[in-house]
Amino acid sequence: MCGIVGAASRQDIVPILIQGLQRLEYRGYDSCGVAVHRASLTGHAAGLQRARSTARVSELMEQVQTEGIASGTGIAHTRWATHGAPAVHNAHPHFSTGPGSSQALARIALVHNGIIENHEALRDQLQAQGYVFHSQTDTEVIAHLIDSHYRGDLRTAVTQTVAQLRGAYAIAVIHHDEPHRVVGARAGSPLILGVAQGQRFLASDAMALAGVTDQIVYLEEGDLVDLNPDSHRIWSRDGSEVQRPVRTVQAHSGAADLGPYRHYMQKEIFEQPGAVADTLMGIEAIHPDLFGPHAAQVLADIERVLILACGTSYYSGCVAQYWLESLAQIPCRVEVASEYRYRDSVPHPHTLVVTISQSGETADTLAALRHAQSLGMPHSLTICNVATSAMVRECELSYVTRAGVEIGVASTKAFTTQLAGLFLLTLTLMKLRNRLSPEQEAQHLRDMRHLPAAMQSVLALEPQVIAWAQEFASKENALFLGRGTHYPIALEGALKLKEITYIHAEAYAAGELKHGPLALVTSAMPVVTVAPNDALLEKLKSNLQEVRARGGVLYVLADADSHISASEGVQVIRMPEHYGVLSPMLHVLPLQLLAYHTACARGTDVDKPRNLAKSVTVE
Repeated sequence: MCGIVGAASRQDIVPILIQGLQRLEYRGYDSCGVAVHRASLTGHAAGLQRARSTARVSELMEQVQTEGIASGTGIAHTRWATHGAPAVHNAHPHFSTGPGSSQALARIALVHNGIIENHEALRDQLQAQGYVFHSQTDTEVIAHLIDSHYRGDLRTAVTQTVAQLRGAYAIAVIHHDEPHRVVGARAGSPLILGVAQGQRFLASDAMALAGVTDQIVYLEEGDLVDLNPDSHRIWSRDGSEVQRPVRTVQAHSGAADLGPYRHYMQKEIFEQPGAVADTLMGIEAIHPDLFGPHAAQVLADIERVLILACGTSYYSGCVAQYWLESLAQIPCRVEVASEYRYRDSVPHPHTLVVTISQSGETADTLAALRHAQSLGMPHSLTICNVATSAMVRECELSYVTRAGVEIGVASTKAFTTQLAGLFLLTLTLMKLRNRLSPEQEAQHLRDMRHLPAAMQSVLALEPQVIAWAQEFASKENALFLGRGTHYPIALEGALKLKEITYIHAEAYAAGELKHGPLALVTSAMPVVTVAPNDALLEKLKSNLQEVRARGGVLYVLADADSHISASEGVQVIRMPEHYGVLSPMLHVLPLQLLAYHTACARGTDVDKPRNLAKSVTVE
């Protein structure tokens, strides 16, 4: 979601701040800004200066250059609106000039990721003290609150302030009276510290510091950090000073290069064969150690599985539910993480709580994990794309996928690599429960090794998908159908279409058509059907006839041997081969391409769809 970059240095860091924001653009934003201390390089009493924009970071860079903003101390931000509309007065950084006149010199500049739940009560308290608010944001409350506590030491003021905050936050703060100092704090939102010679940095993502430093400190929940160009100190939530390890992290900036592709989403769709190959690299046998050194002991104690996830990751969990119950014969429940902790549920101590997240920082999923643990379910495993994320640190076991950096907001390669990790979990639980023979294990391993080649064959169908996309571009509604393990694939296909084309799309288990959705079917409503040659094919064919009988137009993704032929009102793309239980990983690819090329035909912003953000670090 929102992005933070901050720095204390002995040289001008404004270009680094702007570059960091550009590297964080993939997270999604609707405004951006930078604030600096003008005295940090000159030593003259100058004060705080800022520039803000509701355009892209490139426009902010032009504004900064025009105004000649330069400094060794500064903070910068990309904002995704939660409180208050996308507007310059709501953009970060926010100032506090103290109580009284709004014309006074700014004393505090602050950037913030997260949501402060008690901001209204704090706003009332601060207004009673004479503070004037110029935005609708919860963030401005934090800036004024720090100012109200300031008595000559910024760290003390921030410590007193965060003790009053309820909700999630990652903040970076500078003060008029302390030109070489930046203070940061985090709870519920990620924040990292970057270390270099004569420089210290804060950022919400290591990608922001790619090419600047690879020495990264991951701040823990509740940490407060105080930094200047030559040193930093960290305090934990209980107020004690602590040491956090410095890790070498390679956040390759080259991952953000488009190369020959038109958009990042297109690039990432075509990176999937390589990403899946990397995720499965080196696996010669199925064994618990794939998930951590203590996995054998933990997984042997498991009687059921609870999957917690959001969005695309939730749909990967839905596919895994079919695998776990049909193959491993272990009960599995999949929960929308944002709902799970707000309802009464029945915990079971021998449950494996599985979280799925691309970033490993998804606020709803982290909160759901902690809730499950508080109910007495201690065993946890995460399928995640970021080895250093909060989710990996907080789960007992993990499987880190190797999707690489995913820039496009609409997730593609993260989804298929999650499925690869979840299938490995299924096979592992099968083996531990004596349901996987050596012959079956060998066959599944062969199938997984062949997946990248099979995916390449499916991606070669792109020209046929483009033809479909030209017809979809003029539509405003669409239905997606699937059965069994392909019902979640239909759900994912509908999500992709609505995310980046703004076409209203819904997905149903095909057998549910006659229970309501059939009323929507007309010649103007395209119906996309995932039709593998599996045990449910004949049932699915009956559902297709129901659509045709009402004049509906079918777009069918059919296996070569499914005996579904093109005819009037029925368009068919034939998949190269049927791939058994791994078929969902192939059938999702043309649905991703359909969404992508329809969006291109409609002229939408493919990589940065409106109202959406990449990494959702607030509830």
